[in-house]
Amino acid sequence: MINIDEIRQLLKVKSDGCLYHRESQTLEFKEAFNFAGLAEYFRDFAAFANNKGGWLIFGVKDRPKRELIGLNEKSATQLDKFDPEKITGFLLEIFSSNIQWEHDVIEIDGLKYGVFHVDEATVKPVICKKDESDILKNGEIYFRYGGRTQKIQAAELEAIINHRIEKQNTQWIDLVSKIAKAGPQNAAILDIDKGELSKNDAQILVVDDALVQGIKWIKEGSFNEKSGAPALKLIGEVQPINTVEVIRKEKINRLKEYPLSAKELADKVKTRISISTNDIWRIINETNMKTNPDYSIFNFRNKSQEECFEKTGNVPKGVPSIYKLSAIDYIVTVYNNERSKR
Repeated sequence: MINIDEIRQLLKVKSDGCLYHRESQTLEFKEAFNFAGLAEYFRDFAAFANNKGGWLIFGVKDRPKRELIGLNEKSATQLDKFDPEKITGFLLEIFSSNIQWEHDVIEIDGLKYGVFHVDEATVKPVICKKDESDILKNGEIYFRYGGRTQKIQAAELEAIINHRIEKQNTQWIDLVSKIAKAGPQNAAILDIDKGELSKNDAQILVVDDALVQGIKWIKEGSFNEKSGAPALKLIGEVQPINTVEVIRKEKINRLKEYPLSAKELADKVKTRISISTNDIWRIINETNMKTNPDYSIFNFRNKSQEECFEKTGNVPKGVPSIYKLSAIDYIVTVYNNERSKR
């Protein structure tokens, strides 16, 4: 459910009537909602999903200055007719992965705003799989850069692919470690899709699809489950998941992956475009680049500093950030997008 207090914060206004927040990688403003603009909104949905998720808020004028105007009567009426089930169906037809989203019409200080929130996709990249008007094109991948949606660039696509490979590798490592813990002679595979529990071709237990979804695992002699509940009895010892050793992957040679200091990053950006140092720091802060491992990590000097950060979320004083080369392209892209919208 959309939190109205969070929307109030996003729509916080300065004394001159201008909003504190500007459009960013997680925030997009629109003056009015119109069904004719659905393709453009869907493009933003996919871009947010391929990045960190984000907000699409209608009823905000972005130029010449950011100010609250609220929805007009036509927009409010169209949003009232908005059918989430139908829109979700459209999204599934147009994009390769499911996009999780929610919407609401919120009234603040007498003005109504249409609010859409898009979650970060669990399976990336979200790819457009059919043409829709002149905006959505089959095969294109959209990404949110600063305050603009556009086709993804190589560095961000490579990062998404690497994350996907790393996630699969982690799942394999976890599975193999559990098999090693139990011993291959005691291990079997439960295929939830097929409803089969198998060790080899000669040992297959077929489980009904309905039973797989609600199955209760009990140990022989421990019949404390509710009467009539579906159960699969396991004979012998069951190894609790929390006792399985976790294999921790350490980053190897951080400076090879993140070779740039903040100053070196700024210098390299300036060789590409005409930009002030203050604008570079602003983009880094507004896009939360320091907390995004696709571009930057904190270079902790010792274990206690890292443990302090993991425990409190606060970076100890004096801990610098180091950056990937891809951070150069990202800052250049964001800044160029900002200039094109002026």
